[in-house]
Parts: sequence; structure tokens; C-alpha cells
Amino acid sequence: MNSRTSLADTDAQTLLTLYRRKEVSPVEVLAAVKERIEQCEGAVNAFSHLDLESAQADAVASEARWAKGQPAGLVDGIPTTVKDLLLARGWPTLRGSKTIDAKQPWAEDAPAVARLRENGAILLGKTTTPEFGWKGVCDSPQHGVTRNPWNLAMTPGGSSGGAGVAAALGMGCLHIGTDGGGSIRIPSSFSGVFGLKPTFGLVPAYPLSPFGRVAHLGPMTRSVTDAAAMLTVMAQPDVRDWHSLPHRPIDYRVGIDAGITGLRVALSPTLGYASVDPEVRAAVVAGAEKLAALGAIVEQVDPGFEDPTRHFEALWWSGAANLRRSIPREKWALLDPGLQRFADLGQKFDHMEYLAAIDACGSLGTHMALFHEKYDVLLTPTVAIPPFEVNRVTPYADEQQAWIAWSPFTYPFNLTQQPAASVPCGFTKSGLPVGMQIVAAKYREDLVLRVARAFESAAPFAMPNRPVSTSV
Repeated sequence: MNSRTSLADTDAQTLLTLYRRKEVSPVEVLAAVKERIEQCEGAVNAFSHLDLESAQADAVASEARWAKGQPAGLVDGIPTTVKDLLLARGWPTLRGSKTIDAKQPWAEDAPAVARLRENGAILLGKTTTPEFGWKGVCDSPQHGVTRNPWNLAMTPGGSSGGAGVAAALGMGCLHIGTDGGGSIRIPSSFSGVFGLKPTFGLVPAYPLSPFGRVAHLGPMTRSVTDAAAMLTVMAQPDVRDWHSLPHRPIDYRVGIDAGITGLRVALSPTLGYASVDPEVRAAVVAGAEKLAALGAIVEQVDPGFEDPTRHFEALWWSGAANLRRSIPREKWALLDPGLQRFADLGQKFDHMEYLAAIDACGSLGTHMALFHEKYDVLLTPTVAIPPFEVNRVTPYADEQQAWIAWSPFTYPFNLTQQPAASVPCGFTKSGLPVGMQIVAAKYREDLVLRVARAFESAAPFAMPNRPVSTSV
């Protein structure tokens, strides 16, 4: 159990118990994680920046606190990563872009990073993202291609792709992701880990995303309880985010094992309009059957809204155009050509279309609030297809469809600002992970976590707990 190899695969809650018993120290755990990074990182490219010297200092300080029986918080001594869209003191935040000057003071932590640091997390470094998080795969002009831990020829998804890969391979326990249209849930599905997009504003953001009110922050982990602990730490108001929700003293671990007997679950394999890979659909239906066997009342029913793609495009591509506007024109040639193309599309939306999209968010949000008066949670596939080859935005011939066409289940719940998670629910015949999405009403992270934890207990998550071959 406490061998160096297995410590890298051990969940945070178990590590905290071992620390409390003085059976293992944070320094030993960091040594195991360093070894795992050395074994795997060259093959997958999950990190844009590593600072293992700083992590060593964090681990030594944590070890001293645990020796005194005075841990700093819920994640003291737990190896943690930060997506490279978020500020972290002392580290460059390049956002996957060659347009950002690394030679800056970098003197500030984003709110989520600050809360984790205050609670004693061992910060390892920054994880990779596509440029400014604009797409659902993970390659960038600045940091190259990130690869799927289950098959190096495939994408791990994005935009929190590096975080998903690091989680799957035990290169840290806790990983901060962001999600503007699926960017936590897509890589969680493709890499076979747990990821939660909380209610908008629950985890404060600073600086605010150029993509506006569809952008959320949340945890990506190997276990549901670890995500609950991480959310408890990060879900604290911050005055720098004017969308930040008021403080609610909730420990999201409490009640997570209460079971799901009697919960009303709506299963929608297509949302009424999406095309879904047969293997993905079969895995999600089988997952719903497991929940029914655990006592949930499962009914196959669509939530009853029309495809909101056009409204999401109005917000997302306009955000891309607004982002590009903030960059000096002489640097535009350094941008990902795909981001350039969609920024051009964003400029074509007029203000009336943008306002119509805002109105549509309100209508869709109300529709789902009413839906959740009857159903506690909604189940869907997380992504409509299995992972596909790297160096592509989409497996389809028409690249104008980008990632929205193959991820029709994620972005609607950014429009509604609801909590939604991806839980690993099986594999394709070729051994690629499949994710099941769990959606609840706003502010009901507790329900998402309860259902996810019940499923995890019945169908434990499999991880690629081995060094990844460097051959592709």
C-alpha cells in the first residue's frame, strides 16, 4: 500500500488518514508523484510548467505541520495542479499562447489557487490547455500536443486536457479545471476521470474569462470524495469576482455516501436531438441501470428543449472575437489558426443575435429549473463520441463544426449555469473511456456528488496506473 508507486495512485482522503496516523509523510508522497511524472510526462505532455523545487518546499512545510498535528486545512500535503488559464504566484500563466510575455512579475494567485495554497496543498505546476481554452481538444502553439493516457494517438479532450491526463496517471491528486462549454467534462470523459463543473459563481474566477457567463471552475480528480473536498476548499467568495456567490458554509463531503434510494433520475441518451456513438450510448444506458439497481427511480425522458447550438455559438465565438480584440494586432499571426477562424466568425454576430442568446439562456434556465422539480438529476452521455486522433479539432470532415458538434451534451448546461459532472462509466471495445454526465438544478452540487459517489461505489473507476509507453 505504501510503496512509492502505490502512493502516487492513492486518493487524497486516504493520504490524509495516513498523514494523521503518521504512517506516511507528504515528502514521501511527493517523491512518488515526482517518480510518476518522470515516468509519464515525456509521453503525454500534461504540464506546461513544473516547479518541483517549490513543491518540495511545500511538502517539507506540510510534513512539519502534520508532525505537530496542526494541518493547515482540508488538502494539506496533497499534490495539486493548476490549469494554465489561472494565475499562480511565481509561475508564468501563458494560456497556451505565444502572444503572452512570460517575463512579468506573476505576483498574484487566482482565487481557487489561493484557497488551495492556504489549505496546505502541494502545488506541482501548471497543466496544458489549448490557446485560451478555446476548443475541446488539447494542443496549443505554445506547449504542443497533449496525448490521451489510454492511447497516445488519441486526444485527451480539452480544454482542461492536461489536468485530465495528470489525474488519470497519478501525477498529482487534485487538479483545477475550467469549463466554458465542457472543458472539465470533455477531458474527464476522454481520460476516464471524475470532473465537476459547479454552479456558475460558486468557485470564483479572476481575471474573468473572456467567454463570459458560461465559464466555470471546478475540480478534476480520481475519486468523487476528493472532488468534494477540493470543492469545499475552492467554493469561497472572492471580492475580485463580482459573480462570486455568497458564502455558504458547506462541506461537500457531508452526505456524499447517503445513497440514492428514491432519487428521481431522468435518462436522456440524446437530449432529443443529438447523434450518439452506439458504444457510448450503451455504456451510459448500462450506467443508468446500475443506478436503478441502487434504488434510484430511473425514467427515460428527454428534458424537452431544442438544440441551443446557435445561441452558444453567438456567445462563444463572440467571446473569441472579444479575446482577439484584447491582443495587439501585430501578435495575431502568432495565434492558433483555428482560434483566428472562429474569432472571424464571432465578429459576424450582431448585437441583436448576442442579446437573443442571452435571452435564450434565461429561457433555457427556467425550463431546466422546472424540469428539476420533477427529476432530481438528468443523465446523459458526457460526449457523443469516443476519443479521436490528436491534431484534429473534430473527427468530422467539416471543421466549421469544431468541437460543438461532437460534444452536444456539455454546453447546454453552461448556458443554464447548472452543476454537471462526468463520471467514468465504461470503455469502448478498443479500450477508450466513456463518461456519463450527471446534471442537477443550480446549487445542488450535493445531488450530483451523491449520485456520482453511489455509482463509483458500485462501479469503481479504472485508471491507467502504469507508466505510459513513449511510442505512438
